[in-house]
Amino acid sequence: MKNQRWQQRPPNSNWGEFGPDDQRGRMNYVTREKVLQGISEVKEGITFVLSLPLDYPGGSALNPRRHPPRIAATQRNGRQNFCYAVAQDNPMQTDVVCDDLVLLTLQYSTQWDSFAHVGSNFDADGDGKPEPVFYNGFRAGKEIVPAAENPTAESWAKFEGSRADALGIQNLAEHGAQGRGVMIDLHAHFGRKRHAVGFDDLRRIMDADKVEIERGDIVCLHTGFADMLLEFRKNPTPEALHDTCTGLDGRDEKLLQWISDSGLSVLAADNYAVELFSTTPWKPAPHAMLPLHEHCLFKNGIHLGELWYFTKLAGWLREHKRNRFLLTAPPLRLPGAVGSPATPIATV
Repeated sequence: MKNQRWQQRPPNSNWGEFGPDDQRGRMNYVTREKVLQGISEVKEGITFVLSLPLDYPGGSALNPRRHPPRIAATQRNGRQNFCYAVAQDNPMQTDVVCDDLVLLTLQYSTQWDSFAHVGSNFDADGDGKPEPVFYNGFRAGKEIVPAAENPTAESWAKFEGSRADALGIQNLAEHGAQGRGVMIDLHAHFGRKRHAVGFDDLRRIMDADKVEIERGDIVCLHTGFADMLLEFRKNPTPEALHDTCTGLDGRDEKLLQWISDSGLSVLAADNYAVELFSTTPWKPAPHAMLPLHEHCLFKNGIHLGELWYFTKLAGWLREHKRNRFLLTAPPLRLPGAVGSPATPIATV
C-alpha cells in the first residue's frame, strides 16, 4: 500500500484493516446499527453511574506517577475568584461568582486508555531494527511526541508540550463512545479472590450466565475491585490493592485470541489495568510487561477502560437475569491526550 507507514505488522494484529490512517480501531465496529442495538436494551429507563468519584482511589499507592486532582479557584484582580462579589468592581452589579481550575492526572481514577497510551519496540520498517511504534504504525517522536524537557520548571510542568498528534483520546470522543454494553460478572463467581482469569475460566462463566458477545459489543468486567476502593475511603492498603480481586490473564494466548475472534470493540473493567499485573518474566524472548495492553492497544486498536464502577449495575442485571444494556461513556474531547477521565452511564 503506497502510503502505508509500516512494512510489516505485529503478529496477531489488525493493522491496516480499517485503512492505513485509521485511528479508531475496533470502534469502527460500533456502527449506527450497533447503537440501535444498545438502545433496544433500554426497558426500564433506569440509569447507573459507572464512575468512581474522580478523587479515588486516594493517594498514589496504586500508581506512584498518578496523583489525586488538585482544585483551586481562578484569579480575579489578584484575588481568588470564588464567592467573589462583582460589586467590588462595579457597585451596580449583584453577581457573586465561583470559578475554578483543576490539575488532573487524566488516568488517576475511572478512565479511558487511548491507543497512544501503550506502544512497543517493534521492527515495523522490516530492516531488522526495532523502533518505538504505536497502533497502525504511528511513530514515537513523529506523531506521538515527547516534550522538550525544561529542568527549571516546576515538576508538573517540566514536560509540558508532550502530545499525541495521532491516536489521541479525542478520536474516541469524536466517534461517539456509545453502544451496547455486555456485563461479564467475574465477582459473582470468584468473589474478591485474587485470580488471573484465563480463557477457560471466562468461557465457563459466560456459559453459566448465558453471556454472548457479538461484534462491536462493549465488554464490561465486574471484579468488585472498585467497590473495595470505596470502602477504604481514599486510604487503601498496598495489600488490598495488589492482592485482591480478579483480572484477566494477559499471558493466556487463548484469551488473547478470543479477544481478537470475538469482535468486541472495547474492554472495560472495574479494576486497575483490566489484566493482573505481574513483573515476573514469562517468555525467554523480549516481551511486554502488560501483554493484554499490548494486544489491545498496540496490536488491535481496542480501547481499554479502567477503574469503572460496576457493582450496582452488575447486581441489578443479575437480579433481573440480564447482561446487556445501553452504555454511554464519552471521554474528554481533549486533543493530544493519551487518556481521559470518564463518567460512563448505563441505561437498562
